Amino acid sequence: MRATPSSGVIVAALLLFICTSGCFAGPAKRAPARVGVARPARTGPDTSASTVVSTTTTIGAGALPQTGAFPSAGSVQFQTEMSALWSGIVTGSPGTASPAFFPERAYEQLKSIYDAQADYVHRLLRDYSLDITAAHDLIVAGRSRAVFVRVDLPAHYGHWIPPGICDNRSGYFEVANSRVVYEQNGVTRSFGIASLISWRGVWYVVHLGAILRATDTGLVENPEIGPGTSAPSSTC
Repeated sequence: MRATPSSGVIVAALLLFICTSGCFAGPAKRAPARVGVARPARTGPDTSASTVVSTTTTIGAGALPQTGAFPSAGSVQFQTEMSALWSGIVTGSPGTASPAFFPERAYEQLKSIYDAQADYVHRLLRDYSLDITAAHDLIVAGRSRAVFVRVDLPAHYGHWIPPGICDNRSGYFEVANSRVVYEQNGVTRSFGIASLISWRGVWYVVHLGAILRATDTGLVENPEIGPGTSAPSSTC
């Protein structure tokens, strides 16, 4: 008769088999954790640095509610906007000038009209683009480098537009006939900004060349030699 293995030998054999199969394989690998917010699929071309600035300063601001703060033309944000406006005019690029334009989401909050978003894109933004091109053509016609000097904003003409006027559901400040002043060929020249309106204590261009127009063309408001003169207006 063969001797029957003791229980201790059997247990030892089982442990040796288990460790041979898995004890030395090391820990199981885990997929790296992903921290953050899922990004939606892109629906258009990659954004540029100027577009990112626009999103931060205008679209982001437009998502917030209106305030009754009167804007300052001396603020860093306003000066940055006017620099962007001038850059867009000099290069003939409405996209570069977009940080100076009234935020789309603010306009959707502001207006009580049907489909304010379509009105913004197909009327206001289109007019702005046409006017940027017209101002660019004016600069190019001077046949020399134009140097931005300043924007003269007549703050004393700024006035509050209450809700219920001109299809507006909320109020805002408006100022017309500011002047873009520049130098070209050793001569000081200027042209107007038809209307700026406020959102959360910041001025934005809403009409550059004209508030109303008879044709679908770009316009330059009152180009003059010298800094020009601003006139009061009660437009909304």
